[in-house]
Amino acid sequence: MRRAPLRAWLVGGVLALGACAPPAGTTASSPPAAATGVADQAAGASTAPAAPGAVTASSAGPSTDVPWVPGVVEPPPEGVEPWGVWIPRLGVEASLAGLGLDDAGELDVPDRPEVAGWYVGGPRPGEVGPTVVAGHVDSTTGPAVFARLHELREGDVAHLVYRDGFVVTYRVRGVERYGKDAFPTEAVYGDTPVPALRLITCGGEFDRSAGSYRDNVVAYADVLGTWRYDV
Repeated sequence: MRRAPLRAWLVGGVLALGACAPPAGTTASSPPAAATGVADQAAGASTAPAAPGAVTASSAGPSTDVPWVPGVVEPPPEGVEPWGVWIPRLGVEASLAGLGLDDAGELDVPDRPEVAGWYVGGPRPGEVGPTVVAGHVDSTTGPAVFARLHELREGDVAHLVYRDGFVVTYRVRGVERYGKDAFPTEAVYGDTPVPALRLITCGGEFDRSAGSYRDNVVAYADVLGTWRYDV
């Protein structure tokens, strides 16, 4: 079931990524073991069957080999939350945590630099509309999970993974950088006719007086298909 549009939760304002200062006292490290193994098992995964009322997605091919049927989007499993994100070009294979809004109405940030987070007030991966995933760009000890987000190019793919092995694959169509005072809320969170993905991190100069970066980097992606791997 699709979540209600974001505007149902908002009275107004801009939903940029919240405070992006490097988390104090944290250590950048490899993703937890629970998030690894998706890439290793992809070669042996089975394609997901078409489902009644399946969404027709773009037929554009991916930039890496994974076992799915392009254009077939099976609805995500009921009662299961997304569990991980895999972005081959960036070498990202990380756990996902649920994110809400902070007291200022901005998207919250993950507690740890090696973990990404998805906005629980929006669509889950594979549901119609934009799934929003955010992550830190760095920490006090070095690069964080989305340090290289700006390197994504049109045609790259990102996979969002459920705990039961259901995977939604998206194709990147562009990356933009915006000042936080000019964040395009409607473009990022507005309704879309098919499942979509927005990957967000911080960018630009670090404002030491504010303790955060001045900009947000946003990658836009559209659904390609769904598939499964053996958990």
